Order: sequence, then C-alpha cells, then structure tokens
Amino acid sequence: QVQLVESGGGLVQPGGSLRLSCAASGSIFSISAMDWYRQAPGKQRELVAAITSGGSTNYADSVKGRFTISRDKAKNTVYLQMNSLKPEDTAAYYCNGRVGVRGYWGQGTQVTVSS
Repeated sequence: QVQLVESGGGLVQPGGSLRLSCAASGSIFSISAMDWYRQAPGKQRELVAAITSGGSTNYADSVKGRFTISRDKAKNTVYLQMNSLKPEDTAAYYCNGRVGVRGYWGQGTQVTVSS
C-alpha cells in the first residue's frame, strides 16, 4: 500500500507561480514512477508530468518550459514547480504513484489561476 498526500494548491494570478508537493508513505520502495495529473471541470484527467525512479522526466506539451517535476528522496516527496501560470492551468491536481500496473492516487489539490 502507498499513501499520497498533495499540498500547495491555491489561488494565483496569471503569470504567477505555485509549488505542489506530494508526500508518499507506506511501501514507497515499490514505486516505479510518480506522476502529476490534473482535471478541469468537464474535462478528462490528463497527465501533466512524470518522473521515474531513475530520475527521467517527461511533460505534457502544454506545460513544457513552465512546469518542473522533481523529487526529494530523503523526504519521500515529489514536487511540481509551476511557473508562468495561465487560466487554463486551473484544475484539481492529483499525484499518482505507479506500482507495477497499479496506480495509487492522492486526494488532490485545487489550483485556480485567476485575476
């Protein structure tokens, strides 16, 4: 079992920045990759960024150059640094931990980009 807790969401103006955190606990040694997803109202959940246990990263085209995924192994935490935020980044952001073919989800954190 893996437990994930996200934090760091909030209201920010366009062009601003936020850093999301995802703290993992439980059988963290079994996690092969960590992902950040987001879901806006009326839209499907989409993959935003991912980082593997080896440190490889990939990003959705819509966030490349603006978002950065990173991890602190000592703290068992993955971060999503979001810069140059746009209103279309408004969504609930979810952390997902991949263990084999299974994914464990956090409860989500809301990000609202508005003036």
